Amino acid sequence: MGTRRVIVVGGGISGLSAAYDLTRAGVDCTILEKQARAGGVIETRVADGCTLECGPDSFLAAKPAALTLIKGLGLEGDVIGSNDHQRTTYILKHGALVALPEGVMMIVPTRVMPMIKSPLLSWPTKIRMGLEYFRKPSGDSHDRSVAEFVTDHFGPEALDYLAEPLLSGVYGGDPAQLSVGSVLPRFLQMEATYGSLVRGVLAGRSGAAPSGSLFRTLKGGLGTLVDALAARVKMCQADVETIERSGSSFRVRAGGEWRDADQVIVACPAWSAASLVSALDARLAELLASIDYSSSLTLSLIYRAADFDGQRAGFGFLVPKKERQRLAACTFVGTKFSFRVPDDRIVLRCFFGGIGDPAILNESDESVTAIAREELRRILGLTAAPISQTIARWPRSMAQYTLGHQQRVAEIRAHAAAIPGLHLAGNAYDGIGIPDCIHSGRAAAQAALTSSS
Repeated sequence: MGTRRVIVVGGGISGLSAAYDLTRAGVDCTILEKQARAGGVIETRVADGCTLECGPDSFLAAKPAALTLIKGLGLEGDVIGSNDHQRTTYILKHGALVALPEGVMMIVPTRVMPMIKSPLLSWPTKIRMGLEYFRKPSGDSHDRSVAEFVTDHFGPEALDYLAEPLLSGVYGGDPAQLSVGSVLPRFLQMEATYGSLVRGVLAGRSGAAPSGSLFRTLKGGLGTLVDALAARVKMCQADVETIERSGSSFRVRAGGEWRDADQVIVACPAWSAASLVSALDARLAELLASIDYSSSLTLSLIYRAADFDGQRAGFGFLVPKKERQRLAACTFVGTKFSFRVPDDRIVLRCFFGGIGDPAILNESDESVTAIAREELRRILGLTAAPISQTIARWPRSMAQYTLGHQQRVAEIRAHAAAIPGLHLAGNAYDGIGIPDCIHSGRAAAQAALTSSS
């Protein structure tokens, strides 16, 4: 007996990927999404001839799920990489922008001279990083926070000026709360194998060199991917209220009406999923509700290049928590990616929020723009006025993989598996990046197809 009707709750990239596979397999599949548009946090807008990403601007090429889907949709000709020949990222330290030394892989230095010459870290930290090369495996496997892990290997300064700003840009999280096993699993494996992270990274690099850019995107923005998926699936704007069992099937209440389904894929944030499944399994709802989320806000400022009087800063800069007022990071969009910004324009994409500053989302557009302009004046010396600004608010959008996350997810999976026909997908479980979410959605679709065959 084939799957007859599947409802997918949530039209973000996870839900779209699931519905795409199910629809191609001949399943009667409908996405229920409360927003008027598909894509979740992926949203591309165009203003003044500039392509603006309101959410994520790229995906990691090392994880194949995104490129595989893009090729399947016939969009591979639109894939571009970041302009890595211009790639310099700056860190704000004591009010000045300091270039991230060449060869730093996330938190691990892989080249000696750039690190020695860099003013980013003090000599005691540099010496400690050098000695870390000789560290032996300890056999310690308990879940530690990212802060504890990084400090143990490289000291507190490396945490403050490397790990915290870099992770803040990805998770909007607090390294003292995040689980190293869930956030940096590769580094944990390296520690177990080599003891030294430096040796582990160097050993990993001794194989074939990766080709192309670390970050990829689409010429017209990531919204192109969303549009291609949305055009191939059935989607209905409706706010889902609850999911109940109906014999061996389900009924889903959305927009005040009940819909029947043989299987349901819940691909919305865990806090939203929690309220939907409470009638199915109270403990599952409790576990889902325990996954924390951070909120974020992006502000894209467009300037005339002729008016821009501030410091140019490569791909952009990160502001460590120790130096932060409100602005967490800023990207020079046209430097990072081609096909985004005309030559006579400069676009700065500013990031606010994170676990430490959810209140920024309550500020007015005018207030956010004023805060950004003042901080850009302080950091870049930029006094020119932007000719336009675009703001996107993302409340409770980024899952936080806090201590104990792997055990939590294992228990969530066990409870979900005990409800035949219920499947979970999204950024709350096994990865927050676009490839992770695509993989999550496609895996849920495969599980739905398998369990109904």
